[in-house]
Amino acid sequence: MAVNSCVFCEILAGESPASMVYEDQRIAAFMDIQPVNPGHVLVVPRIHIADLAGLQAGLASELFRVSMRLAAAIRRTDLRCEGINLFLADGRAAGQEVFHVHMHVIPRFSGDGFGFQFGPDYGRPTPRAALDEVAHSIRQAQGG
Repeated sequence: MAVNSCVFCEILAGESPASMVYEDQRIAAFMDIQPVNPGHVLVVPRIHIADLAGLQAGLASELFRVSMRLAAAIRRTDLRCEGINLFLADGRAAGQEVFHVHMHVIPRFSGDGFGFQFGPDYGRPTPRAALDEVAHSIRQAQGG
């Protein structure tokens, strides 16, 4: 059985069905079974990596490159597509449901009903001092 019964690992091992749109030695992409819109594709590394912290830079670059390639391909189809969202959820609070890193490539069009829900303080400018304090914390966490 695949790593911790990961549905994406099962797909990659040929144990579960998928409608593949791209495959190479390190990356695979297949149709989402619960698409936001027709053409919604998931791009995944072939090795099980649960979260963004475990994704090496080179593989992340490949994941993004394939996502860009598929976004361009979707735009060349007859699918309704006025824009594209690339979306990667990292962690349960961010909306990650399958804990195998994956990029959503989502065709979008006006009135499709998909979008982000923002909190009550969204749209209010944050004071510069507060932004500087958060920026300092992030710089420190990077070691710089």
